[in-house]
Amino acid sequence: MTFDFSELNGKIAVITGGSGVLGYAISEAMVSAGIKTAIIGRNKGNAENAARLLSEKYSVDCIGVEANVLDKHSLVEAKKVINEELGTIDFLINAAGGNSPKATTRIEQMTDVNDLENSFFGLGMDGFDDVFALNFSGTLLPCMVFATDMLQKGKGVILNISSMNSFKPLTKIPAYSAAKASVNNFTQWLAVHLAKTGIRVNSIAPGFFLSSQNRFLLTDEKTGDPTPRGLKIIANTPVGKYGKPEDVQGAVLFLLSDLSQFITGIILPVDGGYSAFGGV
Repeated sequence: MTFDFSELNGKIAVITGGSGVLGYAISEAMVSAGIKTAIIGRNKGNAENAARLLSEKYSVDCIGVEANVLDKHSLVEAKKVINEELGTIDFLINAAGGNSPKATTRIEQMTDVNDLENSFFGLGMDGFDDVFALNFSGTLLPCMVFATDMLQKGKGVILNISSMNSFKPLTKIPAYSAAKASVNNFTQWLAVHLAKTGIRVNSIAPGFFLSSQNRFLLTDEKTGDPTPRGLKIIANTPVGKYGKPEDVQGAVLFLLSDLSQFITGIILPVDGGYSAFGGV
C-alpha cells in the first residue's frame, strides 16, 4: 500500500453539485490528485465552466455534464456521456443539496402562541418537499445510476455530503436538518447493503461554511457583518471561525483512497470542533 494519494491518479469520479462552493472545492481536490472528474449540474454552463477551469489548471480530464439529480432518466443519459468520454466510474460524490427560505421559520423559538405565521406552523409543505427531494432523493437516485459501474469492477466509493445539522438540528431549518439526518441513515444502510460488493459508502458532515444556501441566515445583507445567528455559531465553534471550502479536501481524498479501505458506514464531522462543544 502507498501512504499517499497516488493510487487515485487515473481514477474516474462523478460529482453532483460540483460547481457549488463546497462541491467545487471537492472537485478541485480530486482533479489535483489526477482523478478524471465529471461535474454534474442542472445548469450546463456552470458545470462546463467549472470543469474547464479545473481541466486547464491541472491538465487532467474534467467535463461538465447536464443532469437533474431528481430525474433518473437524465442521470442515465449523463452516465452514457461520462462512460463514453472518461470511462467507467470509480467514485461518486453526492454534493448536490441545500436549504430553502420556504422551509425556514422566521423565529427560532415560539414565545407568542398566536404568532403562527412566523413559526413552524406557518411553513408550507412545498418547502419541505423541495428540501427533502433535493437532499435525500438527490442522493439516492445518483447512487442507483452511477454505482452500477462499481458493481462490475468489484470496487468503488460513494461519498455523501451531510451536515452537522443532521446530528444537532439548528433552529429555523427543520426540513434541512431532517433531510440530512435521512442522508446519514441512508449512508449507513447502503454501506451495509453493499459491503460485500467491494463498494464503500461514507459521508462527510461539514460544520459551518458560508455558502449561497445559508448566507442569508448568517450575514447581514447590507453590511456583510455576521448576524446574531452567525455570531452564535462562531461562539459555539471552538476554533472560532467558519470553515473554508478547502478544509474538506483532505477528508474527501482520504475517504476515496485505499488508506481508508476498512472504513465504511461512517459520517465524518469536518466542523472545527462544533460537535464536541457543549457551549460551556
